[in-house]
Amino acid sequence: MAIITLTTDFGEKDYFAGAVKGAIYSELSDVRIVDISHSVSPFHISEAAYIIKNAYKSFPKGTIHIIGIDSELTPENKHLAVKLDEHYFICANNGILSLLASEIRPEKIVEINIHDKIQTNFPVLDVFVKVACHISRGGTLEVIGKSVSEIRHLKQFEPIINSEKDQILGHVIYVDNYGNVITNISRKLFDTIGKGREFKISARNVNFNVIYETYSHAINFNVEKENRKEEDGKKLAVFNSAGYIELAIYKSNPSTVGSAASLFGLEYLDTITINFE
Repeated sequence: MAIITLTTDFGEKDYFAGAVKGAIYSELSDVRIVDISHSVSPFHISEAAYIIKNAYKSFPKGTIHIIGIDSELTPENKHLAVKLDEHYFICANNGILSLLASEIRPEKIVEINIHDKIQTNFPVLDVFVKVACHISRGGTLEVIGKSVSEIRHLKQFEPIINSEKDQILGHVIYVDNYGNVITNISRKLFDTIGKGREFKISARNVNFNVIYETYSHAINFNVEKENRKEEDGKKLAVFNSAGYIELAIYKSNPSTVGSAASLFGLEYLDTITINFE
């Protein structure tokens, strides 16, 4: 049974996600559709890339991933179908592919060219679904597009290393449902540049000199709970499950006591600096 995933900024209120699913089922009765997320912030390419990059690897090889973010067809925003890491991705050429393929080279990229047969102002529904169903039937990418080698790159999302190799300059790339702040500084990069040296992470008015393996590692469970001075609300840095440095508040609640994003005053693209000694 084919698997098609959906990652969009459609939200839950409107009919868009439901219409896309209906169109897929109209073409393929024997298919499984999985919603990765429809709550991506509108037109937020890096947020969508973070979500899909860390979700797709859990799916079987051959899964088809529709990414409906900033997908309107324009001369500067063509549509792509890509085979990457034995998965298929259908998206706009708006830079999101460069974020997905930052570590793995795509096996094949085609620029979709079936638009002359389709009149649409809803390309995810009318174009991306057609392509996904074609692939799920065993169709090749060459049938629905021409091979290309160049894609749009978003270089501004890569961390910067100074010439002395004692500083990493990164940015906030995502704020999760708990208000935790995810940076674009990976554990691999931190270890490569840090080489075991002491460090200080600076983000606005907060600093960290320890990175925990998990949230609970920040708590000393050898001390009786009633004697712990700091637990809920403790600020911490952690290597998250996606392999990036994350700034968090232990057991935060954005709707009540606040979160790392609100309490640290951090937003998307704010600067995160790591200095090594």
